[in-house]
Order: sequence, then C-alpha cells, then structure tokens
Amino acid sequence: MGKKPKSKTADNTIARNKSARFEFFIEETLEVGLELQGWEVKSLREKKLQLTESYVFIKHGELWLSGAHIAPLPSASTHVRAEPTRVRKLLAHRNEIDRLAGLVERKGYTLIALSAYWSRGRAKISLGVAKGKKLHDKRATQKERDWSRDKARIMKSRG
Repeated sequence: MGKKPKSKTADNTIARNKSARFEFFIEETLEVGLELQGWEVKSLREKKLQLTESYVFIKHGELWLSGAHIAPLPSASTHVRAEPTRVRKLLAHRNEIDRLAGLVERKGYTLIALSAYWSRGRAKISLGVAKGKKLHDKRATQKERDWSRDKARIMKSRG
C-alpha cells in the first residue's frame, strides 16, 4: 500500500486580508517568500495567522512584514520565547525589491499583505501594491456590493 494521492482541490490558503480590497485600490500583486522560525511554521500549518493589521515596509534594501500576528501553539517549544507580532523578513529578488522601492518612494504606493498560502511546501505571501481609497470610493464599493447581493436574491427568487 502506497501513500494516498493528495487532493487536487486542497485549500492551501493560510489567511486572507479581507479588509485590504475595501480600504485600498490594488494596482498589482507579487508573490514573496516568508522567513520563519520553527514554531511559526507549525502555527501556520494550523492557520493561526492574522493579516488584518499588517503592512510591508522596505528598510536597507529588504522587505519586512510588520503587524502580522502568528499565535503560538500551546505545544510550542519551551526553550524558545515566542514573539507573535515580531517583524518578519520577506524574501524577494533584488530587482523586484528595487522596483517596489521606486513605486513606494516616488509614486506614493503602499505595500500590503493580501493573503498567505502554501506553495510547494513553502509559506508565501501575496503582496499588493496599493493606493488608499477615499471615503466616497469606499461608499461606491459598498453600494456595488449591496446591489450585487440584491441582484442575486432577485434572480434566485425568479428562477
């Protein structure tokens, strides 16, 4: 008897930042790696990650994720002190980091963590290059969301 084949529809998503698309216009996305400690990997396997308050900044030519909360498991190692909200290094190619630095410094964009997921056994973060929405833009988004929900209800009741 061999191993059972993995399901093709397995959900590799660890966490999503749902408020990011409401608060910002996402211009483009980029996939970067995440440098983790051992206990953090175990917590991510249990989907103990929150990205809602997180943001990405560039310091000394490196990408850093701040504000992400990885909850330590109760079975975590006792000799390692777990810091749930420490600043974590993101892994990307030099030319990508330089391009992002240009967008952030010159054009006023913001880097936001949109989602975290597993890709071939490695933790990845989907970064969004974003511009902030104004209040009237948020209202328009809410109005569009409400209309699509009402439209679906109407179509469901007719059919």
